[in-house]
Amino acid sequence: MTMTQTPIEMAEVKPPLSRAKIANISLGGLLLLAVGIWVVRAAVTSPAQFANAIVSGINNGALYALIALGYTLVYGIIELINFAHGDLFMLSTIAAAFVIVTVFAVTSASWWAAVVLGIALIVVMTGAAGLNVAAERLAYRRLRRAPKLAPLITAVGLSFVYQFVGVTANGSAQKGWDTILGDSGFYIGSVRIRWVTVVVIAVTVPLLLLMTWLVQRTRQGKAMRATAQDQDAARLMGIDVDRTIAFTFGLGGALAGAAGVLYMQSIQVTRWDAGFRLGLFAFTAAVLGGIGNLTGAVIGGFLIGILEALNGSLGLGQAWGQTVIFTILIVLMVFKPEGILGKPTTEKV
Repeated sequence: MTMTQTPIEMAEVKPPLSRAKIANISLGGLLLLAVGIWVVRAAVTSPAQFANAIVSGINNGALYALIALGYTLVYGIIELINFAHGDLFMLSTIAAAFVIVTVFAVTSASWWAAVVLGIALIVVMTGAAGLNVAAERLAYRRLRRAPKLAPLITAVGLSFVYQFVGVTANGSAQKGWDTILGDSGFYIGSVRIRWVTVVVIAVTVPLLLLMTWLVQRTRQGKAMRATAQDQDAARLMGIDVDRTIAFTFGLGGALAGAAGVLYMQSIQVTRWDAGFRLGLFAFTAAVLGGIGNLTGAVIGGFLIGILEALNGSLGLGQAWGQTVIFTILIVLMVFKPEGILGKPTTEKV
């Protein structure tokens, strides 16, 4: 007696992998193995230098994660890669320097400096959120049903506007600033941990947890997820889609504002083109983790930060940092275009 498969059973049968697919998977596995061997070798041969690089990478990775979340939030809800987001972060660094140094005239570590840092976080995060909401209301909302190229070009144009504001406010040359958190720190064995790194982690982790709770557990978060799945269905369920999208832009802008304050204190430099470089790093982190996936953006940010620090300290050197980062992006796009935690998608026909 022979049995025939139902259409559903036939659809569930996965076709065998082609030779090209097997070759791609094998080559990708070999590349990951090579990177793993290099990391293990660096940890064994230079443990102290390796540990210090990891600490530096975590510091930078936290900043990349905050910026990357802005990219992935907006993409997840309206499938727009907001290239102006990096320059919004750049404006936040300049605003942070203005609030801390110009308004409050604080240039050294003290208890008052900690209060000023908190004030700067609130002011800059609020300002960045408001600017991002205004950009969505005045530019992106009108192009929501236009071809996807239109809002993308608008984002590039808005990026140039932000850069012009940055050049006007900061000047064409970079400016150095004193950190109000001090340059001192403490040692764990031979590993030096600066107080600014502690503050970056202490601010970043609660923000990431708060945002995850907001998206996953609150009524507004449910509205965001519903809007991301189907805007028309969300409207039929009584969700104010325009307000939900504006809220998402505001949330992403607030995270960019927090990253700007922490970057200004950590790197102690502001420059008008910082958003281009950091924005590309954060975009790479978002793609690495899986664009549209919040957890993936955080993981991608920390991975990019750690790999950048390891390369600068134990690899090819800082001059090759951007080459290494974008090589990672190219390899990922070839072998796993959906990212680490992303899910493969198929075009609807």
